Amino acid sequence: MQKPPVIANAAARAIFLERHLLAGKPPKGARDIVAALGFVQIDSIRIVERAQHHILHARDAAYRPNHLHRLHARERAVFEQWTHDASLIPMAFYPHWRHRFAEARERMDNHRWWRERLADRALLKTIRDHVERNGPTRARDFETKKGDRQPWWGWAPHKAALEYLWYTGVLATAERDGFEKVYDLTERVIPADLRDARPTRAQSVDWAMNAALDRLGFATAREMATFWDLPTLKEAAAWTARALKRGEIVEVAIEPADGGKPRPAFMRPETLDAKHDEARLHGRVRALAPFDPALRDRARAGRLFGLDYRVEIFTPAHKRTHGYYVFPILEGGRFVARLDLKADRAKDTLTVRGAWMEPGVALSKGRRAKLEAELARLARLAEVGAVDFPETAFK
Repeated sequence: MQKPPVIANAAARAIFLERHLLAGKPPKGARDIVAALGFVQIDSIRIVERAQHHILHARDAAYRPNHLHRLHARERAVFEQWTHDASLIPMAFYPHWRHRFAEARERMDNHRWWRERLADRALLKTIRDHVERNGPTRARDFETKKGDRQPWWGWAPHKAALEYLWYTGVLATAERDGFEKVYDLTERVIPADLRDARPTRAQSVDWAMNAALDRLGFATAREMATFWDLPTLKEAAAWTARALKRGEIVEVAIEPADGGKPRPAFMRPETLDAKHDEARLHGRVRALAPFDPALRDRARAGRLFGLDYRVEIFTPAHKRTHGYYVFPILEGGRFVARLDLKADRAKDTLTVRGAWMEPGVALSKGRRAKLEAELARLARLAEVGAVDFPETAFK
């Protein structure tokens, strides 16, 4: 039996970064970038800007946060729902989330926590009727009695009802006000043709696996399944076997950054045959937020780039290796540094609180100039006027 072809590490990086719009010339504009990536994860933390804005800005330096708000709240070009986390997703993909809604309903109806919060099932109709009568609704629009107040993970009954109706597709996110979710009836947010579409489970699995592979360049069956978190691992394995038999994908082996044993993956035949010009990777320095899709799978980033990185948001300060919200710095096809950044809006300054060069990477004069240029771009994104990047920031 013929061994799968080995994809050299440099070529694998080129493929991966091209598919993540971090090499060559990515499309301009939030709409096309979200469509090409498949989704952007949203997050509330605003140390510099929120994750969704960093993801788009890393690919288009002209991007500003109001662009995504317009895309979501006015143009209805994206909808908010769950992938591996809360995300904004191209509106055209909405029909496939019907399967997620059905699964969510079954899971939540059988979960003790949800049963306790929604012991009075009539509350669901009450909340839905309120939204129908009053239009866009926030959780704070409901009176919360003193005894109902809960820690955020507990939620008052009305908040649990809103989220249940959202997870199951009865309500949709009309917009985010700051980071507060604004709910409305799904029929007032999602176009009728997409609401009425009824793809079968098999059609949605086929779409999800194909769409994931096209956005990753190469992947295992598990990586394709977890991209959208829609197919089960069993469905992913069955799809992979069928696609292999039909010649739609081929087996390959991806060389890791440390030169160790290549790891099996799958790839399109046309991707295997294409020339991957690693020279296209040499360009501007980019600061990637911790929730960037290129970093989402920490283990994969470690294998492919030799990047030992973890998010330390929930790590006590005295136990952190680096900092609270650290940006890995990509230069061409490799990560060269990481910066702990904070936009101090009271002082109108983007501050570098800590800086670390990656092993074997020197801080040359040219590289420092590239870092300063990227920090200037981030300052404009954060709408602050100055950058504080002292020599003492380096650890």
